[in-house]
Amino acid sequence: MKPRESGMETREKRRSRSLHLKASGIAIMVSIAIGFSTMTQRIARAADSSPNPTLATIGDYRITQQEVDAKVLRSITSSELFDLRKQALDSMIDDYVIDQAARRAGLTSDQYLDRELKDGVGRKVTEADARKFYDTHKAQIQGQASGRSFEQIKVPLINALQRQQDNQRRQALIAKLRADNHVKVVLEAPRVNVASAGHPWTGGKDARVTIVEFSDFQCPYCRSAESTIKPLREKYRDQMKLVYMDFPLGFHTHAMDAARAAQCADAQNKFWPYHDALFANQSKLTPADLKATAAKLGLNATAFNTCFDKNQPDGTIRQEMAQGQALGITGTPTFFINGRQLTGAQPSEKFEEIINDELARTKQPANQDHARAD
Repeated sequence: MKPRESGMETREKRRSRSLHLKASGIAIMVSIAIGFSTMTQRIARAADSSPNPTLATIGDYRITQQEVDAKVLRSITSSELFDLRKQALDSMIDDYVIDQAARRAGLTSDQYLDRELKDGVGRKVTEADARKFYDTHKAQIQGQASGRSFEQIKVPLINALQRQQDNQRRQALIAKLRADNHVKVVLEAPRVNVASAGHPWTGGKDARVTIVEFSDFQCPYCRSAESTIKPLREKYRDQMKLVYMDFPLGFHTHAMDAARAAQCADAQNKFWPYHDALFANQSKLTPADLKATAAKLGLNATAFNTCFDKNQPDGTIRQEMAQGQALGITGTPTFFINGRQLTGAQPSEKFEEIINDELARTKQPANQDHARAD
């Protein structure tokens, strides 16, 4: 099945990078999958008085909406369907609590939001605010903005920070309204079991949130995801455990070499420094480059070269790839957060939403062990 998420490297994507078709696929999936619930019934009534209208005929043969919906749903993973249901559910809950608050205030929903958000304590983001944010995150921003200066991105940065601030105020208002209305969501996210024991990890040994990442050292989207994962590691520290698993894609010439080299570095307890070095410069992935990186990091050259040249880690790598394929992975990066799948180089807000939800489910243990100091 062809993945629909952007920020993900796949064999199919390599063969065809048609963004128009990709966007169309997302639109069709969203509209029909959400339509599988009550929205479908509303759309059906608007289009046809029949509860199951005919969408096409081939001679005497007819294809109904229910048949089309069923086929579309079979092409959607349980994780994708959960996301669609959750988005629709959150929207319905938010609309309801806002509407009830507006009714009590004798206002329309738009008037109520205008009063609470635009006339509240919020303020405009200033150039000084944007400069401070830029200076704090300079390396990350320049990496994503091709090295452009603050003056070159000042206006879009201010606008982005303003949208973020406005959205945070709106979410805070909705959170309060949800609490006041005693909202209880019982929709459960689908989970899978990922056998990650024995693989390189960092973070809290007994963390309540474990993120298993299937990745490819030559994948540009995996490198992009690093700018999200690293701040998460700093933010959650012992509350989060990150496990790395290899999923080198066949069309990446040096992906298997890089995976092999990283596992050889892991044999000397240097996986994470080596991991960071590979993603820092994806143009240095030839066998000679990989050995030079090992030497630069102070690894035992003889042991590393023997491990690499004799392909010692290849069996383990193939096992990791087989598990990924069994889990339905077709591209990288793919993450499993306590078994909940998240595909592609997603923004930090998406990770934090799931991580915070998982942390809220159980109380964090008082004592934590740090990852091995490699």
